[in-house]
Amino acid sequence: MTQINITINLEDLKGKIENSSLESPVKASLALILNSLMEKERDEHINALSHERTDERRGYRNGYYERELITGVGSLTLKVPRTRDGEFSTTVFEKYQRCDQALILSMIEMVVNGVSTRKITKIVEELCGTSVSKSLVSNLMKSVDPVVNEWRNRPLNVHYYPYVYVDAMYIKVRENDKVVSKSVHIAVGVNETGHREIIGLKVNHTESTDSWTSFFDYLKSRGLQSPKVVISDAHGGLVTSIKESFLGTSWQRCSVHFLRNIMDTLPKKGTADARQELKDLFQNSDINVVRQLKNHFVEKYHDTKGFSKATETLENGFEDAIQFHSQPVQYHKHLRTTNMLERLNQEVRRRERVIRIFTNDQSAIRIIGSVLMDIDEEWNRKNVPYLKKAYK
Repeated sequence: MTQINITINLEDLKGKIENSSLESPVKASLALILNSLMEKERDEHINALSHERTDERRGYRNGYYERELITGVGSLTLKVPRTRDGEFSTTVFEKYQRCDQALILSMIEMVVNGVSTRKITKIVEELCGTSVSKSLVSNLMKSVDPVVNEWRNRPLNVHYYPYVYVDAMYIKVRENDKVVSKSVHIAVGVNETGHREIIGLKVNHTESTDSWTSFFDYLKSRGLQSPKVVISDAHGGLVTSIKESFLGTSWQRCSVHFLRNIMDTLPKKGTADARQELKDLFQNSDINVVRQLKNHFVEKYHDTKGFSKATETLENGFEDAIQFHSQPVQYHKHLRTTNMLERLNQEVRRRERVIRIFTNDQSAIRIIGSVLMDIDEEWNRKNVPYLKKAYK
């Protein structure tokens, strides 16, 4: 690589700093250095100094034009040299492009991590001495679309996922000049090595049997095979779709949600013992003991005032809430609830609360997908199995 030696006139530098209208001496110094660098580059391109007569000359100077460069110390207006034939091109902006890219990536990272566009514009202005518009931040985020779309549509036939967790959350989206509520379907799969992956993200108009079937078709089109167990809450449309979409797959109803549903029917006072009995029922690892505890609870409280709804709910949903017992006992803690997916949704909510209303479906996929990609990458980086022993 050609080395360019730059000689700075210190008196000139001192004068420019003292008379500079720039905000700081550092910016004035940097502008002078970069202008000098470009001047030297033009000298080497032409192979002759200014007004020098030589047979080796390869062109002629043709003045300057101004161009702005955003740096870590602020926005600089530089004098870019030109040649008469127009073939000279400075490398200064190309080298500083890495700094620009770092700034852009930092802005995108701030958006993904829940910093509002208003705050980002203030941060950039403080760092660089120049302001950026909200539309610029939004346009920068669009550059993430191809990456997010490639990730959310990647093939799923590389691994088998014996366990799949699914859930939906609601967001607000602008559509046809009005704000509507839409559902975001998310799926997490645990592969045969025990590691978890976020395998599905889709925005739908509502949470229904059809929307869930469409979501599962989207997963299967990418290579997802019928899992052993699907873990979710008890939304009617979701449960129906699981049974229709995955033949031979068991549905595990989240025991935390199920337990909460039962307890909500109990009287507020005088039921502490009964509530503890229900908790013990779902924490035992022996299926035979669990069935005995359930039968004992029903027999004990069936005729007790205020308990009829609780015992009925327990009877109707019991089998769906204990499907995790058919799997290895070391997996029970993780398979009986959707707590892991709930924590995932909380991270999405943290970002969604900043935005409040998405401009369209793609903007929702862009932001939520970016958040989920970050979480997925963190899981991969830690490389810690979610299920401590691989599925067999």
